[in-house]
Amino acid sequence: MNDIDAWVWWLVAAAALGIPLVVTAMPEFGMLAVGAVAAAVASGFGADLVVQVLVFVIVSVALIAVVRPIAARHRSGRPQLATGVEALKGRQAVVLERVDGSGGRVKLAGEVWSARALDTGRAYEAGEEVDVVDIEGATAIVM
Repeated sequence: MNDIDAWVWWLVAAAALGIPLVVTAMPEFGMLAVGAVAAAVASGFGADLVVQVLVFVIVSVALIAVVRPIAARHRSGRPQLATGVEALKGRQAVVLERVDGSGGRVKLAGEVWSARALDTGRAYEAGEEVDVVDIEGATAIVM
């Protein structure tokens, strides 16, 4: 196998590693593909096979060790902007009709909502401000 063949084989390996990356969406295959491209570059500069394999291994392991934890943190993060009912949780509402464990009405974000007290033994009278802790269907759970 001459030098030209070696770099071509590394590029073929990189393309072959790109296929499972697309099919499975596992970023590790992409990092291995980048390692193969780095080995192809080393081969193009005339490095022998042992150096090529070392470049492949070092670049691939370094990318997996550095990039994978960063990607995992970004993937597991919550969205920055809450929308819909998620945006209403934690807001304050004004009681319009007495709210207790069986029901009532509040004004939340400019709209009238049915509401229920989180603590079934507690009641909130008209005019009181309450905190919305959850939304169940069309009912705000308040405390």
